[in-house]
Amino acid sequence: MPKKDPAKKITGKGEPLQALTTITYPSARYDNMQYQNTIEYTQIPEKDAPLSLLLEADPSKKHIRSYLPGSWCFAAIDTNHIKGICVANRVDKFIAEIFNISISPEKQKQGIGTKLLEFSLSELTSKGIHRVELGTGTFGYQLTFYQRHGFRVEAVIRDYFLNNYDQPIFENDLQHKDMLKLYIELNSQVETHTIRKP
Repeated sequence: MPKKDPAKKITGKGEPLQALTTITYPSARYDNMQYQNTIEYTQIPEKDAPLSLLLEADPSKKHIRSYLPGSWCFAAIDTNHIKGICVANRVDKFIAEIFNISISPEKQKQGIGTKLLEFSLSELTSKGIHRVELGTGTFGYQLTFYQRHGFRVEAVIRDYFLNNYDQPIFENDLQHKDMLKLYIELNSQVETHTIRKP
C-alpha cells in the first residue's frame, strides 16, 4: 500500500522542497525484474520542473513557457531525481487542463505514468477541480492510456498542430495534424461544460 507523508521534504532540482502531499510507492516487479528504488509522487514548484523532461512530451519551448507559469506541477521522484512530470492549471473555476505529462524514457512502461496521473487527478480533486481536460495528437497507445483512466473523447480540433507549432511533429513516422480533446469528470454531479477551443 502507498504511504502518504504530508510533511516530508524531498529534493527536486536545487534546494530541498517542502512537499504538500507525498505518496511513496514501494518497489514493484515488472517483467520478472525487481526495481529496488521507491518512487515518490508529490507537488513541486514550477521552477523545479525540468525543461528537458517537458520537451519529451511537448517539443515547443514557446508553448511550455506559455503554460508553465502559475501551473501545478506534480512529479515522480526517484532517488532525488525527477523522472516524471505532470503540469496542470486551472482554466475555469472548476476546470483544469493537463498541458504536459511526461516520463523519462528509461522509466517508461514501469507503471510510473499511471501512478503519476492518478496522483495528479487526486490532487486536482483536493483543489476543488471537478473536470480535467487535455489534448493529444496520439491516437494509439496514449489514447488508450487516458481512456483506461476514464477520459473520454469530446472533440477533434482539426489542424491544431499544423496551425500552432512552427515545426512538424512526427510520431511513429506519422505527422500530428489534428488534436483529440479529452476530458474526465471528477465529480459526476457537476454540470457538463461546453468544451473550450484553443
